[in-house]
Amino acid sequence: MSTDLPPGYRPSADEPYMNPRQLAYFREKLLAWRQELLEEAQATLDAMREAPSDVADEADRATRESDTSLELRTRDRYRKLQSKIDAALKRIGDGSYGYCEETGDEIGLARLEARPIATLTVEAQERHERLSAQVADRRD
Repeated sequence: MSTDLPPGYRPSADEPYMNPRQLAYFREKLLAWRQELLEEAQATLDAMREAPSDVADEADRATRESDTSLELRTRDRYRKLQSKIDAALKRIGDGSYGYCEETGDEIGLARLEARPIATLTVEAQERHERLSAQVADRRD
């Protein structure tokens, strides 16, 4: 799928939903996001390698361990996010991108612009969150 996008192109409701140009736009957006996450992960790894491992002061060591733990949790979230980005790219390839996994309805350009990995409409997401909250309440 190679669609050249005009400079400054933004998807519009005035054009057919998930036409090749919109798909190319979201594909580029997802690829750029994934590249940014990969670069941040590499920067973190480089910083962890370069940081001194033999910190004498106990408070400094505790701070370093806390910082490392936070960075590793952040990297894990980024890894999960990369997986969601890859899934969205796959949906672009198979033609299901932009449509709700539950209802088949259009997710909407504004929602995809804000969260390009979205798989549910706002309404379906809200239903899902309400059900999850009810299940959590029953466990308490």
